[in-house]
Amino acid sequence: MADSQLFCVAEERSGHCAVVDGNFLYVWGGYVSIEDNEVYLPNDEIWTYDIDSGLWRMHLMEGELPTSMSGSCGACVHGKLYVFGGYDDKGYSNRLYFVNLRTRDGTYVWEKITNFEGQPPTPRDKLSCWVYKDRLIYFGGYGCRKHNELQDCFDVHDASWEEQIFWGWHNDIHVFDTKTQTWFQPEIKGGAPPQPRAAHSCAVIGNKGYVFGGRVLQTRMSDLHYLNLDTWAWSGRIPVNGESPKHRSWHTLTPIADDKLFLFGGLSADNIPLSDGWIHNVITNCWKQLVHLPNTRPRLWHTACLGKENEIMVFGGSKDDLLSLDTGHCNDLLIFQTQPYSLLRSCLDCIGKNAIILKSQISLLPPKLLQQVLKKITFWTAANHREEQRVQKETDNKCQWVSNN
Repeated sequence: MADSQLFCVAEERSGHCAVVDGNFLYVWGGYVSIEDNEVYLPNDEIWTYDIDSGLWRMHLMEGELPTSMSGSCGACVHGKLYVFGGYDDKGYSNRLYFVNLRTRDGTYVWEKITNFEGQPPTPRDKLSCWVYKDRLIYFGGYGCRKHNELQDCFDVHDASWEEQIFWGWHNDIHVFDTKTQTWFQPEIKGGAPPQPRAAHSCAVIGNKGYVFGGRVLQTRMSDLHYLNLDTWAWSGRIPVNGESPKHRSWHTLTPIADDKLFLFGGLSADNIPLSDGWIHNVITNCWKQLVHLPNTRPRLWHTACLGKENEIMVFGGSKDDLLSLDTGHCNDLLIFQTQPYSLLRSCLDCIGKNAIILKSQISLLPPKLLQQVLKKITFWTAANHREEQRVQKETDNKCQWVSNN
């Protein structure tokens, strides 16, 4: 069996940030549950996953470190990871940080953005972000406001009358221009905005920022809207033709083509962790449920990123209802192929899977191709090792449950 240290994987977590830049998936933050306590993961660690070789690596970070948090919103612009908001033991945040992921020496240095113009959003977590024209466009979230900050964009959940602090859900829009370091709120030019919400999902196709589902009060939603990111006009609720996904929160929505969105997982209105996947065609306004998904591996409060060949890379999250049973945090990487791989990719995978049979011939390949093949051999060796570990862990857990009962 391969060395388990060689094929390590990022720690289990939910409520983290993840982005893809170039050949790497980057994972930061989030939390796990240890003996019924929420433990925020170290703020000075970032994990990288090499998409070609399948290897994970942890890097220590320097600079002005963000607080260890969950529910922060992460987005990537030109190789820089921006992290806004989140929640920790001291409450909600409205701070914005960034780190350059394209370092030459492998050093990752956080910078807190303090020299900005305009007014940032009020503190919140479980919000979402569209990236468009070098701008970070934030929508929604759950957080707190002072009495003099209450507006129609805020649904109150609870309040502290002595301090006049209110908690609740938002549906406001805030924009951070990464070029000018400026915060501003655009004037909405028309259309009915979505109801305030948090733990929803967002995705960009063209100049439209889509939002689906989420939670407000005790309601989880299944409505789809878009905001025109040039004119700042809302679509209103988009009518759907045919069947559609059930109400949910803590799911993901990922663009996979110029006209398609991929929806995965979440927590249902009945507090059931979900494992279903759907593709929405934005031209026909039709949803199509996918049938070949691992329905035994549900996920919520996970992340989903688009890979180099339009594969969806789902990392982390929980397989439990976090509101009642918060012990099922995950660290496996689910990869969903949404279109046929290129012929080169298919050939590399075939060689990687059958490296033992082809051992005597692999060395005859041209140097550049040989380098790609060796990465694929590493990828499939690591993937097989982790799957063996996962199956063994599930078997051990079942044996433990039987012995205890």
